[in-house]
Amino acid sequence: MTTLGSEKNLRIGLPSKGRLSEVAGELLSQAGLNFRRQSRGLFARVSGLPVELIFLRTDDIPTLCAEGAIDMGITGSDLVEESGVDTEVRMRLGVGRCRLAICVPDDAALSSAADLDKKRVATSFPNVTRQYLKEKGATAHLVSLSGSVEVMIQLGVADAIVDLVETGSTLAANRLRILDEIDSYETVLIQNGRCRDKETADRVVRRLEGVVIARDYSLLEYNVPRNKLSDAEAITPGFNSPTVNSLEDENWCSVRVMVKRGDVIDAMERLENLGASAIIETPISNCRL
Repeated sequence: MTTLGSEKNLRIGLPSKGRLSEVAGELLSQAGLNFRRQSRGLFARVSGLPVELIFLRTDDIPTLCAEGAIDMGITGSDLVEESGVDTEVRMRLGVGRCRLAICVPDDAALSSAADLDKKRVATSFPNVTRQYLKEKGATAHLVSLSGSVEVMIQLGVADAIVDLVETGSTLAANRLRILDEIDSYETVLIQNGRCRDKETADRVVRRLEGVVIARDYSLLEYNVPRNKLSDAEAITPGFNSPTVNSLEDENWCSVRVMVKRGDVIDAMERLENLGASAIIETPISNCRL
């Protein structure tokens, strides 16, 4: 059985199971942080780096990071806020985005969070909910639960719920509507102030940044008439400037440039209208900017 190694090794806490565990493992692998976890093992070592991984309950990671049991951890920013512990968010990982919302029955005569004064509210986020309602001038009876809360209104336990919302399909199935949104959250990498190996922690962050940033960009390549190059550069300016190479035909040149993925289709259409040809999009898996 794999156990903890040197006390000097950087310790990173990862979710032990669930979708977030899969996302975290895939992200580390893409960043070159390779490891092998034995079945249900609690520890794993990263190849080639003084890094150890500890697999934990996702909602325990903020507390264990703040207490120094681990140096860094991947968890939800909602859990960090709910825990109220003192940790630093080193980076947002761009996945697991969701909203924390106050939800009520479709036919409820409630129009704002202030209307929940003296009402019963079921939630897995009592601290965040209490503070938010206080700011809105409401004092509710909070029913704290660790599991699903969508059915609590139908069971007569609560008049409203506060829960994470992604697509809203679950709300529709339970005949609920959003009364108010408390905040938006996503998966984050956190670190404590007593990190045992800050140099390695910075290396980990830089590697993960390369993957996270790359997910937002594509490499666009195209040929364009040289007399249209300045117009093409206005469409795809790149970071510092595009990479431009001469073609055998001196009247044409080849351009390579990183473009935001959300802008690629529009850029391709504009380049085509400009007279560019051989326009190719290539996904980027990693980068350094």
